[in-house]
Amino acid sequence: MPIIIPNDLPAAGTLKDENIFIMHEKRAETQDIRPLKIVIVNLMPTKIQTETQLARVLANSPLQVELTLLRMDAHDSKNTSEEHLSTFYKTFDEIVNKRYDGMILTGAPVENLKFEEVDYWHELTELFEYAKTNVYSSMFICWGGQAALNYYYDIKKYPVSKKVFGVFEHKVTRPLNPLMRGFDECFYAPHSRHTTIRKEDVEKVPELRILAESEDAGLHMLATDNGRQIFILGHQEYDKDTLYNEYMRDVNKGLEIEVPKNYFLNDDPKKEILFRWRSHASLLFSNWLNYYVYQETPYDLSKL
Repeated sequence: MPIIIPNDLPAAGTLKDENIFIMHEKRAETQDIRPLKIVIVNLMPTKIQTETQLARVLANSPLQVELTLLRMDAHDSKNTSEEHLSTFYKTFDEIVNKRYDGMILTGAPVENLKFEEVDYWHELTELFEYAKTNVYSSMFICWGGQAALNYYYDIKKYPVSKKVFGVFEHKVTRPLNPLMRGFDECFYAPHSRHTTIRKEDVEKVPELRILAESEDAGLHMLATDNGRQIFILGHQEYDKDTLYNEYMRDVNKGLEIEVPKNYFLNDDPKKEILFRWRSHASLLFSNWLNYYVYQETPYDLSKL
């Protein structure tokens, strides 16, 4: 089944060119099917790229998925036009009385700030509270994961001496968890962050389970046993060239940045990119949609 997105969303053309099955809203309205309702809280400055990345991985499933895009009303976006935001995005006030099968909260380039210093932190905490009763399963990505872990479980983030930047090998630590079904024992995932959380802090929280971790990048996937909260501390959704674009952005600004590890052939930025996380990215999101959203959410969302 397809992913349902607004008729004129830029992602539609990109995904169609990639032969990904999408359905426009008008066509979906004629089908007697209740699609899964997923809200994407997009905190990334490159909103169009991020919404396309997430739509791509959510489309790789037999389920019909209807996306709602959400932005923080307290934050002025400098990299996305107001026309795009007003056309395709809603604010928290517009959805506060609605319910969703699932929610995805993205990362954000605010890692070096304390949580309470982020200009939309108060609004975000309201969203965290809202998700407890109005969303069945929430997935929090990168900084979004760190923020949610801090809010719900008082887990702190710590600066790292050197940016965690590259594509790292991870080991599945709980292979019987539904989210890990079909995963190889070891798999690759991109990371791009200046902060981390500590394993010993997570192990003190009885509600949390570590699903996958890396010797080099640290913890990657965490979840509660019931799957209502899932934390992805890397970026499975990244495109092939996302780390390249981040690397070149900093190089062109004259910033000190190392070549992303295990990303280019022989770690040489003049050589090809090794794209080796795509299949597990698709598997992660399809497992989430199937086992923690579709199989568990009540058909009538008013009974959530």
